[in-house]
Amino acid sequence: MGTAASMNADTSSHGTEDHAGGQLYVSLKMENYRLKGELVPHVYGSAPLVGSWDSSKALSMERESTFMWELSFVVPPNHETLDFKFLLKPKHGNVPCVVEEGPNRQLIGGTLQGDRNSAMFKLVGDEVLEYKVFIKADRVSPFDLAASWRAYQENFQRSAVRGIPDVSIASATEAGNENGSPASLELDIEHYVVPAPSANSGPVYAANMTETPRSLTRTGILSRNDSSSGSSHSQKDLGASVDRPGGMEVIVPETAKLSLGSGMVESKSVGTFSNMQKQEVHRGLFVDRGVGSPRLAKSASASTFAVDVKLDSEPKNSMPAAAGAVAAGAVADQMLGPKEDRHLAIVLVGLPARGKTFTAAKLTRYLRWLGHDTKHFNVGKYRRLKHGVNQTADFFRGDNPEGIEARNEVAALAMEDMISWMQEGGQVGIFDATNSTRKRRNMLMKMAEGECKIIFLETLCNDRNIIERNIRLKVQQSPDYAEEPDFEAGYHDFKVRLENYEKVYEPVEEGSYIKMIDMVSGNGGQIQVNNISGYLPGRIVFFLVNTHLTPRPILLTRHGESRDNVRGRIGGDSAISDSGELYAKKLANFVERRLKNEKAASIWTSTLQRTILTATPIGGFPKIQWRALDEINAGVCDGMSYEEIKKNMPEEYESRKKDKLRYRYPRGESYLDVIQRLEPVIIELERQRAPVVVISHQAVLRALYAYFADRPLKEIPHIEMPLHTIIEIQMGVTGVQEKRYKLM
Repeated sequence: MGTAASMNADTSSHGTEDHAGGQLYVSLKMENYRLKGELVPHVYGSAPLVGSWDSSKALSMERESTFMWELSFVVPPNHETLDFKFLLKPKHGNVPCVVEEGPNRQLIGGTLQGDRNSAMFKLVGDEVLEYKVFIKADRVSPFDLAASWRAYQENFQRSAVRGIPDVSIASATEAGNENGSPASLELDIEHYVVPAPSANSGPVYAANMTETPRSLTRTGILSRNDSSSGSSHSQKDLGASVDRPGGMEVIVPETAKLSLGSGMVESKSVGTFSNMQKQEVHRGLFVDRGVGSPRLAKSASASTFAVDVKLDSEPKNSMPAAAGAVAAGAVADQMLGPKEDRHLAIVLVGLPARGKTFTAAKLTRYLRWLGHDTKHFNVGKYRRLKHGVNQTADFFRGDNPEGIEARNEVAALAMEDMISWMQEGGQVGIFDATNSTRKRRNMLMKMAEGECKIIFLETLCNDRNIIERNIRLKVQQSPDYAEEPDFEAGYHDFKVRLENYEKVYEPVEEGSYIKMIDMVSGNGGQIQVNNISGYLPGRIVFFLVNTHLTPRPILLTRHGESRDNVRGRIGGDSAISDSGELYAKKLANFVERRLKNEKAASIWTSTLQRTILTATPIGGFPKIQWRALDEINAGVCDGMSYEEIKKNMPEEYESRKKDKLRYRYPRGESYLDVIQRLEPVIIELERQRAPVVVISHQAVLRALYAYFADRPLKEIPHIEMPLHTIIEIQMGVTGVQEKRYKLM
């Protein structure tokens, strides 16, 4: 293992193609058999990854073995020139720091400049400490990165701390088991309902939650001087459409409908079934490593990506080794920092009642949760504000020039608003409209030239039952029919509107696009991905592959009160108190009654015993342990009370108080780190079609709840997450609804 990065000839070329083909995954290791006291190796250097030459912000290296320390991180394409140095710091403080001797180390485009195999440190009294240094940089496909690396490294590898698997599955408890919920404990579910603190528990029309038009006044009059310029784009021939590159159809197969036989359990990592050796009863069954869904891989065509549906136990291009959550932590540092240089517009395409708005709302919520500044612009909202809500189906005829001009005008207004918002710092705009003709899409591409990159997201559905269901929901919920008291009249008008769109509809064959074909049901379908590159587009595709609109509840709850809760201590792995045991019994009774009509469900816990013990009385459902659901790592503060931290570590206490979102416990985690390691859990929750009960911890549940409730990142550390309370999230075609039950 050498110091210089090994780069393949086909990936080492410079220029934009090199950046589009992947991101740099950097692994730094230091080895020393003559350890010195409490000094811990750190890395610091140029912005934005490694401390901005501020030693107090240096990234701590993690102990890989007795004599080896390791740090891994991902370098975004716009920061592939990286200056850094190693330094030694005390385990419990920032001073004194000892910086390595010699010039800065420099990594340019994945190649280490110079040849330095060691790091020399001068200690007090001219004592010299030498570490062997191993530096490696690998170019990783953005699709591999998005689909595999956090799940592969953080969630599906045996824990080196407690000697237990990161993910394990226990067989369903037999009916009548002594651990089952006691029949004598009566529970009237509705008796325990409490109001949610902020969420609207009723149906919410997703388009109403989109960006409020800034270019229209309350009276519907244009606020800009030239009110006709928006429609002028539609009157010009914007050129011939782009020839369609050789596309590649990608099939996401329907999940196998297999029954669980003796010794067979469902692997929640890949959705397949396999024989698994039973481990100790308390820990359940070990799940083979997986990534949560088929891996996204680059096809032979340079402009086309596909879903690799081979369920290999080993990925073809496995990620480089990394220790713990350090790589995830480095990426987390970037969530609220500099973003990708190029703005991105996801432009929806599709006939009405195909799930465009709900897909747009889910994608917006996901990207916001990951820290990307994202807004949803719904053209229908612009149309209703400017032209009113009483437009009949004739307004949408393809042979109505006034209607076409008016609709193109509001589309242009929405696009201009989105571009203006991007110029003010926005990153990803979701442009939600039918955009059903090539002429309309060419108009949008012309407006976006030099401003943002456009990816078309086309939703196609051939299931007449789903279309019929969506039509009825549209008539019931859309403001377009709020003033129409007769449902049948509204239903007929919408059907005529749909026929008008069908007559002129032209499928997307130009530019960069993602086609979702029959994906909304969650029962399989096809996805076509063409001319897509970049890390963020890769994550978007990965999310869309896994999402669907099948209604199902997700129950979130903290573990029963633990003994450390009673003592006021954070972290730890204590058992539950007497009150916690009572809650575990009530929770089991609740789950049994709430999910009694469900054919399948699963119980997810962390690997800490307070969640496992809380789940123990629940019978009849498989139990899955995720290391990703473990409480936020408090590092050196683990087991302390907040008063002890305030007294013994006042600087840390104040730093956390000032910014709980970004604050990282020494040798521990921040809330941003927690969000990053929870992404595979979110993907799995989106992929599930059956109910899931998640029993976890306060910080983790705050982050999960913020995703479903679409709460800003800055609010996450302050979300109330009380003990002995169940938050039911109902996911379905009407969006996300919330209900709370306080059992104690």
